[in-house]
Amino acid sequence: MSASIKDPRTVRCLIIGSGPAGYTAAIYAARALLNPVMIAGIQPGGQLTITTDVENYPGFADVIQGPWLMEQMKAQAEHVGTRTVNDLIVEVDFDKRPFVLIGDSGTRYTADSVIIATGAQARWLGLESESKFQGFGVSACATCDGFFYRGKEVVVVGGGNTAVEEALFLTNFASKVTIVHRRGEFRAERILQDRLFKNPKVEVIWNAEVEEVYGDQMPPSVKGVKIRDTRTGHVTEKAVDGVFVAIGHSPATSVFAGKLDMKPGGYLKVIPG
Repeated sequence: MSASIKDPRTVRCLIIGSGPAGYTAAIYAARALLNPVMIAGIQPGGQLTITTDVENYPGFADVIQGPWLMEQMKAQAEHVGTRTVNDLIVEVDFDKRPFVLIGDSGTRYTADSVIIATGAQARWLGLESESKFQGFGVSACATCDGFFYRGKEVVVVGGGNTAVEEALFLTNFASKVTIVHRRGEFRAERILQDRLFKNPKVEVIWNAEVEEVYGDQMPPSVKGVKIRDTRTGHVTEKAVDGVFVAIGHSPATSVFAGKLDMKPGGYLKVIPG
C-alpha cells in the first residue's frame, strides 16, 4: 500500500519511478523477497496515465485505457509486497553503500540497491514564445487539455506516433486540427496514418516548423502561430486557439547528472549483463 518510510533502516531495493518499467521491476523484486520501496515521482503511473486508448499491449484484444492499465500494475505490485511512497527524488549519492537519496519532501532514503525507472518527459520546441504560453494555450498533453478546445482550432507539432495520436484525440473536441511536420512524411505507424488521413477535421502542413507562438499577454491566451517552410524559408501566420507539442520525450535523468555516466541526450549508460 502507499505509505511513508518511517523505519530508518536501509531498504534492500529502492525503485525510482512508477511507470510500467518501475512497476515491472517492483513485481519481480517483490517476488524475489527484496521488499521493494517505490518512489512514485512527479507523475505517479507515468505517461500512460495521460494516454487514453492503448491497443498495442499484449493480452488484450480490445482497446484498453492507459490509466486503468496503470491501476492494475499498481495493484499487482502492491499485492506482492511493494510499498509506494509519494515523493520525488531530488538528490542522490551513489559514491558509497548504502546509497543515499533525498526526496523533495526532505525525507532521507538509504538503500542497498537502486533501480532507476524515471522514464521521460515531454520535449518542447525551445521557443521563448512557447514558454510564455505554456498552460495558457500551449500544451504537451491532449488528454489533459483537449476538452478546453471544444469547437476551436488547434495545431499539433510533430510527426511520430505521439503527434498522430494526439491529433486524432483532439478531433473529438476541436473543429479543426492542423499537424505541422518538419518532414515530407510521417514516422508514425501506418495504421495511425490511415486513420488520420481519413479524418475530415485534419489538415497536414508538410516540411514546416512552428517558429513562434503569438497571442494576448493579459490574460495569456494563444491567438496563432508563425510557420516557416523548411525548404523556402517563407513564413506564414495561422490563427489557432491552441498548440500541442508532440515531438518526443527527453529522459528524466537530470538528478543523476554528474553522478552517473550518460550518453548524449541524457540517457544513462548501462552495462549489459
